[in-house]
Amino acid sequence: MDALRVLAFLTLIGVSSSQNQTKDCSYLNLLTHLQLTPANDALRIMRPVKNWEKPTTVGLDMVIFGILHVDEKYQTVESHIWIQMNWVNEYLSWNPSDFCGIDMLTVPRSRLWLPDIYIQEDASDTGSIQNSELLKLLNSGVVIASSRQRLTSTCLLDLKLFPFDSQKCEITFASMNCFEKEILLGTENNGSSLYRISDQLMVTRGEWELDNMIIRSESIKKDVVQSRLVYTVLISRKPMLYVINFIVPLFYLLVLDLASFFINQSGGEKLSFKVTILLAISVLLLILQDMLPSTESNMPYIASYCVAVFALVGISVMEAMLVGFLYDLDSYCASKRGCCADTKVEVELEDGCQNEPSGGEEDIQMKEEKSFLPLDGPNGLNMLKGILEEVKAARQQASRQEEDEEKKPGGYKKIAEILDHLFFVFYLLTVVVFLAYMYIVWFSKILS
Repeated sequence: MDALRVLAFLTLIGVSSSQNQTKDCSYLNLLTHLQLTPANDALRIMRPVKNWEKPTTVGLDMVIFGILHVDEKYQTVESHIWIQMNWVNEYLSWNPSDFCGIDMLTVPRSRLWLPDIYIQEDASDTGSIQNSELLKLLNSGVVIASSRQRLTSTCLLDLKLFPFDSQKCEITFASMNCFEKEILLGTENNGSSLYRISDQLMVTRGEWELDNMIIRSESIKKDVVQSRLVYTVLISRKPMLYVINFIVPLFYLLVLDLASFFINQSGGEKLSFKVTILLAISVLLLILQDMLPSTESNMPYIASYCVAVFALVGISVMEAMLVGFLYDLDSYCASKRGCCADTKVEVELEDGCQNEPSGGEEDIQMKEEKSFLPLDGPNGLNMLKGILEEVKAARQQASRQEEDEEKKPGGYKKIAEILDHLFFVFYLLTVVVFLAYMYIVWFSKILS
């Protein structure tokens, strides 16, 4: 009995050792078992389902590595994304214990069927897509395909609150030739999980911040029903650079224009200073034109802000020109009045010295006789004193008139001063109301 037991034990050992020697643990054996040899093209051409009425569910996850550029002029967003798709191939499953525990296999991309998924908003060239040459195949039949892409997608940008704007861009995945009864699109992870992964892995952001990602599946019915997967990406702009380089300088130029009312009008520096401010605002408007698109239906608030500042400074320049003209007109009229007054005084003096009372020949003879009298007589002294007093009084009166004309402004100068004071009050109130309106309309929407 002991000999029989030993013989049976040795027989079992030999059988098991022969099985272990014949068992193939190579990947080639598994490829042959799954019929993935080059001679079999059916798995590459046909959709891998055993019942054609059953749709293939494709899980599609997208992770954003970076927001590279947002072009407001062309309404495009350039980003760096990573896409992973997975689906079930019902013909490619195995038991890992039959193949030495192999539970995953890498297969060339060209050997298996792939869903024809594309991005509807894609405006980039084909050279920006980097597809992995290998696919992961799990023992359950799940196929995993990965790709990276520098995506340039179209996005309808709402720039009304620029530079405090937040944008909502959609990236839509759909099948090019298959319908909903053939391919159903879904995700393995929800939007919040993909947002957290993107926020952790994001390498570059530029002037934009990723706020959230929302995923929804929808069916679009045209002639037939087509499944679509829509990623809604919420991004917000970092406005500090535009505030420092654009909004604050415009406000500072407006304050400088208000301060220019305290410059003396007579020198001409006031008008030249205002024109310099107007030219500076024009340069800022040219910079803004290169950044913003020409959307007449939805003008940004910053464009209204710039146009209003430009219009206020332009009106201020016109008012300075009018006031300067009135000052010059008043000076011209004052110079004319001074010339007329000097001529009138000279004429009165000449008339007073030359006019003599008319009389007969006796008066003439008496004057001739008196003219031979010595000047130091009483009559000659009185006459000289009277003439000197009249000349002195006339000169004093003329000097008083000139001083009064210099002290009292003319009519045009009074009008210019009143106009300048009234316009300053109106200009200050307009600026305050305008800034309050911009704060209520612009910043209240930003905070909300």
